[in-house]
Amino acid sequence: MEIRKQKEIEYYDSQALLRGPEQAGDFEGFEPLALVSYKFLYKLLGNYCQGKVVLDYGCGNGIHAVAIAKMGASMVVGIDLSEKSLEIARERVKKEGVGKRVEVLKMDCEKMDFPESSFDVIFDGATFSSIDLKLAWPELARVLKPKGTLIGIETFGHNPFTNLRRKLNRLTGRRTEWATAHIFQNKDLEEAKKYFSDIKVYYFHLISWLAFPFLKLPGGKLMLKCLEFIDKILLSLPFLRKYSFKAVFTFSKL
Repeated sequence: MEIRKQKEIEYYDSQALLRGPEQAGDFEGFEPLALVSYKFLYKLLGNYCQGKVVLDYGCGNGIHAVAIAKMGASMVVGIDLSEKSLEIARERVKKEGVGKRVEVLKMDCEKMDFPESSFDVIFDGATFSSIDLKLAWPELARVLKPKGTLIGIETFGHNPFTNLRRKLNRLTGRRTEWATAHIFQNKDLEEAKKYFSDIKVYYFHLISWLAFPFLKLPGGKLMLKCLEFIDKILLSLPFLRKYSFKAVFTFSKL
């Protein structure tokens, strides 16, 4: 196994051990639905996933797999290489009572064991920065059914201020070197067009990311809502969209 993969696994294993099985939210203890970007994402998922077979691509601790099952998916399969994260995911699936419709497997996202056209929907919950997308794109297209949809959310990599923050996170051990250097960008969207059609992108958090560190403090959520309102106005200007902190997207199968 490549060193870069080993380091990603070590990082997410350590985060899982640090947070433990009772952690709320994602691997950092963050509640996704506090943000308008994730609220929009979950609305999309609810529209696409009912009665469908869904792949949670890089499922981590299973927070999204459980949510997708509760949205009405007929089956959700989560894959990840972090065994410690998968242990938490299995506990979460059992605790939430969705074990008959959620399965989590240890599997390499860049070389999946599934047959062609296995899934109606693929969900990416910010996994792309941890993998080599040049290897991942053909695999994603291979396992997605004709007329299937890939739905995802990724941190966007064009804002110089958020990029600086990521570099600081790497220095403090909160991100790996690979993930810091491979944040999703417009060039990756262009590459996706080789494998998918009808690509739609929605942009969020031009300035509202400034409120993220204060969400658990008094007034933090109000601050977030105010900044998200300003974002909505600013992001009506196309030239500003590339500087968003988060991008939500849908790709259809060619």
